[in-house]
Amino acid sequence: MIALNELISTYIFFFAVIDPIGTVPVFIAATKGFNEREKRLIALKATLIATCVLIFFVIAGELILTALNIPLAAFQVSGGIVLFLFALTMIFGEGKPESEINLTDKHTETAIFPLAIPSIASPGAMLGAVMLTDKNYFNVYEQLETAFVMMIVLLNVLFFLLISTWINKKIGRSGASIISRIMGFILASVAITSVLSGIQDFYGL
Repeated sequence: MIALNELISTYIFFFAVIDPIGTVPVFIAATKGFNEREKRLIALKATLIATCVLIFFVIAGELILTALNIPLAAFQVSGGIVLFLFALTMIFGEGKPESEINLTDKHTETAIFPLAIPSIASPGAMLGAVMLTDKNYFNVYEQLETAFVMMIVLLNVLFFLLISTWINKKIGRSGASIISRIMGFILASVAITSVLSGIQDFYGL
């Protein structure tokens, strides 16, 4: 069984890479032409699609690595580097809300893109879903607990989207951008830890 502090760490990790609050301005911009009922349906559809994508990576991600004969240590290092670069874009680049809002005017399937992918099921979330459910390190119960924590974060996403108008009035796009950058700092620390762990495992230190 996973200890409570590890469950909390997993929750914080997924909250950082999925960034539910940062998704709110994206959702508002993407659904500005829809009525309230349509917005609720889009929120539900986007969350369900993102959930399916992340569950796929939980179940099949490691199988794909095994089929390609890629050791987990290599995936941890490369995944950590990608996560770190992703975190840097959250900290120094356009905040998540700004960068993804720019995509909304070019696509009509807003529930799928940019909401479900890449706003909710971000590249970092996909990588995290694989790394935190590795069969070499976690037993079935621990993997289920990790998946359960991920689902809680996705429920948080749905909740925030459903009250997005209220959140936007309270914190605005600037507030969401600040929170997104704070999540970037947390994610950067997690990414470096993954790289160091991968190097340690690869060399048997």
